[in-house]
Amino acid sequence: MSGNGRSKALELLRSLPRVSLANLRPSPGSKKPERRRGRGRYGGRKCGRGHKGETQRGNRPRLGFEGGQTPFYLVIPKYGFNEGHSRRRQYQPLSLQRLQYLIDLGRVDPTQPIDLTQLTNARGVTVQPLKRDYGVQLVEEGADIFSAKVNIEVQRASELAIAAVEKNGGVVTTSFYDPRSLEILCKPVVFFLRGQPIPKRMLPPEDLVRYYTDARNRGYLADPSKVAEARLELAKKYGYVLPDITKDELFKMLSARKDPRQIFFGLAPGWIVNMADKKILKPTDERLLKYYSS
Repeated sequence: MSGNGRSKALELLRSLPRVSLANLRPSPGSKKPERRRGRGRYGGRKCGRGHKGETQRGNRPRLGFEGGQTPFYLVIPKYGFNEGHSRRRQYQPLSLQRLQYLIDLGRVDPTQPIDLTQLTNARGVTVQPLKRDYGVQLVEEGADIFSAKVNIEVQRASELAIAAVEKNGGVVTTSFYDPRSLEILCKPVVFFLRGQPIPKRMLPPEDLVRYYTDARNRGYLADPSKVAEARLELAKKYGYVLPDITKDELFKMLSARKDPRQIFFGLAPGWIVNMADKKILKPTDERLLKYYSS
């Protein structure tokens, strides 16, 4: 646009009124007056609604009604694609990148064993047992940048995520928690304030026994000797040198594991945590000791 045309356009814009709600109008011819039906000498008759029937009288059927024939949603047979969907176990993903981020911020202490209590307190993951959540799954996203040495307990873990942790001298353990134990593990303070003894953790159901007894999955019910062999096999598969954790200065922390019936690190089943007096009450009755023993 030339300078003369630009100046004329600016002049025109200055002369026009400012656009506001007061001077907005629809384009000419875009709006037509509404025709009133059923009024006056010639406006009666059917009023545009047609002849007799439910459409004329205004009592139209519900959505999906097909006039009495078998509706579409009953004609199509059921398939088992979503069978048992309301009972499927869900595991919230926890990436190695997210775990490294929490460690770098100081929200997770790598010098202590990491379980679901630390992860939920650090706002690293949200677990809702009432919505069929059964814990977290360690995934391999961020395996190339993960550099922490940790002893972490999760409910499921991918093979590459296990390799990334063990390459740095860490330890991964997969363990099962029933919904009640999982809720106590995620919200320990709420449970301690009730003044109830810590219950025993339930053993996994029949369909999960194979997973948690497999050394390749680092199951908590697997044979420790087979777990050591599986660690060496995984190191050979991915081509890294497996560090010897027995010579590590953090060997005590790295070798710490829970009892299959234990929920918290350092707290046995049957103990009562008194938050007001900051004391731990232990059972002394022989029957209680026998009941809470693993």
